Amino acid sequence: METKTTVKKLSFIGSFAIYIPASILMFCLTKYLIPYLSNVTGQETILFWFIVAGLGIFAPLLITAILILKYEGYKITKSTWVERLRFRKITKSDLIWCFAGLVLVGIFSMIIMKGLEFMIGKFDHSPAFMSFEPLTAGRYWLLIVWAPYWILNILGEEILWRGVMLPRQEVAFGKHAWLIHGFGWGLFHIAFGWQLLITLIPLIFIQSYIVQRTKNSWVGVIMHGGLNGPSFIAICFGLI
Repeated sequence: METKTTVKKLSFIGSFAIYIPASILMFCLTKYLIPYLSNVTGQETILFWFIVAGLGIFAPLLITAILILKYEGYKITKSTWVERLRFRKITKSDLIWCFAGLVLVGIFSMIIMKGLEFMIGKFDHSPAFMSFEPLTAGRYWLLIVWAPYWILNILGEEILWRGVMLPRQEVAFGKHAWLIHGFGWGLFHIAFGWQLLITLIPLIFIQSYIVQRTKNSWVGVIMHGGLNGPSFIAICFGLI
């Protein structure tokens, strides 16, 4: 049995006391450590993005989530998973919200990308540390490294951002919590560069709104993982 069941508010200062260090960590590891490891070993930067981001960024997010829950007085139980973190049974309504959200994200992201290309010309949407050529014979093993990274990426972010923080931000900011939440989530991605960050705006705010609207963290997993995973696979095989 949990010793505490009331979700306490997470203020603006408290929220950014988490967002800012996470953003700085992401920036430092992607700007300095990943290029260094790539230069020293001669391996592709994408390999070290998987390793460094998985173990050095997303695993720490997961650990942070667990520590916050412990501080709140929760144990890692099914009750905590369902009631506190809101990983609840997916309903038909949740799936409709997911589908509508993904469609809107796709439309608005495409409009933004085309608008940017119109204004500044063709550009690489991926930051240098994530850029890679479609996979060829002898490089398919990268998928084996990508799989655990992808799991850590989605679960690390969704458990901390949507599971731990968003419910507490809703107590503090009410119906406007998704705006604060989206802004902080965007700040976390600042290391990706302004071009990609701008194209991520639809996902960042639409997903934040829908998760708050449905009160179901699985919605975030489906939307985030549903865009992140398939798009990477498509790039791997030269489909996009």
